[in-house]
Amino acid sequence: MATLETTFAGLKLKNPIIVSSSGLTDNAVKNQKLCEAGAGAIVLKSLFEEQIRMEADQLGDPGMYPEGSEYLAAYVRQHKLDEYLTLIKESKKLCNVPIIASINCYQDAEWIDFARQIEAAGADALEINILALQTEVNYTYGSFEQRHIDILRHIKKTVNIPVIMKLGDNLTNPVALIDQLYANGAAAVVLFNRFYQPDINIEKLTQTAGNVFSNEASLGHSLRWIGIASAAVSKLDYAASGGIHSAEGVVKAILAGASAVEICSVLYQQSASVISQYLTFINTWMESKGMESIAQFKGMLNVRDLNGINTFERTQFLKYFSSHEA
Repeated sequence: MATLETTFAGLKLKNPIIVSSSGLTDNAVKNQKLCEAGAGAIVLKSLFEEQIRMEADQLGDPGMYPEGSEYLAAYVRQHKLDEYLTLIKESKKLCNVPIIASINCYQDAEWIDFARQIEAAGADALEINILALQTEVNYTYGSFEQRHIDILRHIKKTVNIPVIMKLGDNLTNPVALIDQLYANGAAAVVLFNRFYQPDINIEKLTQTAGNVFSNEASLGHSLRWIGIASAAVSKLDYAASGGIHSAEGVVKAILAGASAVEICSVLYQQSASVISQYLTFINTWMESKGMESIAQFKGMLNVRDLNGINTFERTQFLKYFSSHEA
């Protein structure tokens, strides 16, 4: 009988399917149901630095003494954090799988104290999201990547729980950054965090939101970089995020080098019942291939020749165009 157990960020998971941070995980009862549906771990809805700052600014009064504005800002921050700590504690009581806290930040500021309290509340790990577009005309090359390293380094000095870095796909060289994140204590990396897509309404002449959900075509991007990075920086764990819309996608991610996957869109579009369907498929597939454990095929198809023409880029390009005539 095949076992679906895996290790991700030093955490033992009963299977590789992690529910990613979203509105689906903002409530302890919801998390209990996801756990009962078969999830291997749950990432709580993110605590957003920008949202906290925005709410604090809205409460501010230009005519108020600076001390008063600072007090209100501190109150909002602590109130939001207290709500989040309660979510961690209640989820831990109701769920028997790892509960991973998530913070979405863009500055190296107050997250050190937040991280300390998150660990004390019982979170099994902490996922850090630093998702931002770099659009400054006078941008200093490499400063965005350095921000990841600085935030990670400072948080690691504060907590003992595993720290997971969830990266956006707007990086010139994810592998070089992942190597530095590993050197500074990251236990795992998730590839990739998804930007919400913009759109334009040509009748109303307004900006609108594009498709919120990912689709299966998104998976190829994660497969490529996990396949490359898991061979180049092999001593930390990887999870694929974005484009997991089938059980086959889970198997593909593991073959590329992932220890786990994070799913979200498919849960919104269908239901939590897909988790058990995926697990049944993976188990059947493993038995058909004579695989007894996830570790047995993890990374089987990652990039072997990092210095040559790797199979996730040039080789596939050449094969495709050599077999298709104009």
